[in-house]
Amino acid sequence: TIRLLSGALEPDEGDIRILGMNYKDDAIAIKERIGVVPDEPPRFKNIKGKEFLKFVASIYRCKNDVHDRLDELCELLNIDFLDDYIDNYSHGMKQKVMVASVIMRKPDIMFLDEPTTGLDPYSARGLKLLLRRMADDGSAIFLTTHILEIAEKMCDRLTVIADGKIVAEGTMEQLRRKAGTKGDLEEIFLQLTGAKESQIRKLVEEL
Repeated sequence: TIRLLSGALEPDEGDIRILGMNYKDDAIAIKERIGVVPDEPPRFKNIKGKEFLKFVASIYRCKNDVHDRLDELCELLNIDFLDDYIDNYSHGMKQKVMVASVIMRKPDIMFLDEPTTGLDPYSARGLKLLLRRMADDGSAIFLTTHILEIAEKMCDRLTVIADGKIVAEGTMEQLRRKAGTKGDLEEIFLQLTGAKESQIRKLVEEL
């Protein structure tokens, strides 16, 4: 779904409308106003971290204050080695650079696929607090994660997906009512997807 919404894939039928625009007619205008962080950072060859971020700022015609904001982001996310080639970075550092390249633009909509993967606890905490503030300030953020605690703490609305299909969506309270439980998101997920706690415990005991 996110690959369709972010323009990475074209729908077989129907239209996708974002920010009042249709991808078929306004793909470039839409992509100027959204930001995408994939779960697997793309390969970068022969470009340094600082060069890449400056390149992104230039093609999106970011305002002059973007460089000050970028310095603050790099400190928050603990981004080092900007003068080194990105291909030499660890997975976590590549992910941080991708996150910074999107957030520094302050897009209207962000699509983040497992954004905390590979991040150290300090950087992950800073990112979560920043995303929460951006959402409160009006940015729309689509976040996919297998870490249910992150989804429960950060998201205003949640969508539960199992086997590629939407099982339920809504606020935590709405999901609790649908699942018939007062538990956390993990318990809600198990209830809605048909997995039983007793079955899990039995399998554990048999190992």
